[in-house]
Amino acid sequence: MKYLLGIIFCSLILCSGCKKEEQSQEPIITEEDLKPNNPETFDEPKPLTQQFKDYWYAGEAEISSYDLEQYRYGEKRTGSAVLIYVTEPFLKNKQVKSNKSNPENIPVLKLNSTKNFLTGIYPYSIMQSVFYPVGNNSFALKATASVQEWCGQTYTQLNNRKQFEVMSHSYFEGEADQKFTLEKTVLENELWAQLRIDPKSLPTGSFELIPSLEYLNLYHKPLQAYKATAELKNNSYSITYLEINRKLTINFSENFPYIIESWEEVVDNKTSTGKLKTTIKSNYWNKNSNNDLHFREILQLQ
Repeated sequence: MKYLLGIIFCSLILCSGCKKEEQSQEPIITEEDLKPNNPETFDEPKPLTQQFKDYWYAGEAEISSYDLEQYRYGEKRTGSAVLIYVTEPFLKNKQVKSNKSNPENIPVLKLNSTKNFLTGIYPYSIMQSVFYPVGNNSFALKATASVQEWCGQTYTQLNNRKQFEVMSHSYFEGEADQKFTLEKTVLENELWAQLRIDPKSLPTGSFELIPSLEYLNLYHKPLQAYKATAELKNNSYSITYLEINRKLTINFSENFPYIIESWEEVVDNKTSTGKLKTTIKSNYWNKNSNNDLHFREILQLQ
């Protein structure tokens, strides 16, 4: 189990994630950057290998596209999914990406994941984000999820402060606008980032786990921890929830950087899957002109 507190580093200047138009930076990382600025108060982050730094601090994001089969309203839909991993500096107190060097910055591995598919005449668009310390010594600092479709939209945000602070908005009666707190525990959303840092550190056995914010939104389940068991075996990580009829399996490459090759989510005996098409490294935030549309062809995205 990861520590509940202790998640602060010296600042990193990283060219990562979406920036304001006038900003364009190259990442700078030194051994000093990896040290916590108050070692008497905060736990030491796990050391980063040179291999990790060479891959994740090269001024680019990793973008992977997937063929998606997603069950919705009892039927299987086909679509696309994208996982965008990138490192960036994060402000613990403001809970946002930092745009400049700051002694309070925490280096995180951010995952933006998207799913797009059609349900008959109208489209579904799902996006989740999670900000996970590269030091692998804390729960995620923040997680969000939004679902948009022609009936309306929902948004959920979880912030890691003294407790988990949750804010959600929904057009459904009985959900509407909510604010509440939860005791800290493992988030399913963060495991997709933790896996990329060190698969062997993933929690196994029996423990309490908050399911993905996407799942909770789509199936209108209370946002809370549920009893689960997890197993890591042969480059595959499986989670079985004991209180809800759901199982998630994530398959990843054997060696670093542990790219996600596929996943399988079984809910009420219906199986949704994502299968890798291709992966590229790119500073995509600088590729926003019409001349850059060919990169979508490389990613095999319509």
